Order: sequence, then structure tokens, then C-alpha cells
Amino acid sequence: MAGQASISTEILARYAADAAREVEGVRGLADSPLPRRHAVRVSGVDGAVRVELHVVTEWGASIPAVGRLVQKRVREYLLGMADVYPAAVEVVVDSVGPSE
Repeated sequence: MAGQASISTEILARYAADAAREVEGVRGLADSPLPRRHAVRVSGVDGAVRVELHVVTEWGASIPAVGRLVQKRVREYLLGMADVYPAAVEVVVDSVGPSE
């Protein structure tokens, strides 16, 4: 009997968040006081997965370089963990803060 499995966008968002936190220069995910505004959003349209991450970078980190590394790491992580290759990974730097 053939079947089909699917992974919720919530799980993909958790995977993307874990991947982003692994990147050097990322201090963490951005908190938002707005209701229903999350640091990571995953959407799927016509079979294409799109990821939007809101991050906080460390002082002195190159924001463009950190953004590229986050994009790369999220793609690798989602491909390895869920066999999903996102069509787009958008990284938004909401703030910059001191290293922890």
C-alpha cells in the first residue's frame, strides 16, 4: 500500500530556526511583540516552500555574509532533515546586539 507523508510548516519552521541559530554571527531569533508575528514563517504555494527568518546578529558581524550563511545552512538543514529544498530563504535582520 503506497502512502504519502507530509511535514507541517510548524516543524519546518522549527528546523529552520535550529539551522539559523547554528550560524556564527547569529545572536538569536528576533522576538516580536506583535500578535501572530513569529521569527520564522514557512509558507507553501504550488509545492514551493518559502522561508522567512527574522534574526538578531552580533555586533561586528558582516550582515550580508551572515545572511548568506543562514540561507545556505537553512537549505542544507531542511534538505537533510525533511527532504525539502526551499524555493526561497529570506533573512531579515531585525536588530544587532552584543555577543553572548
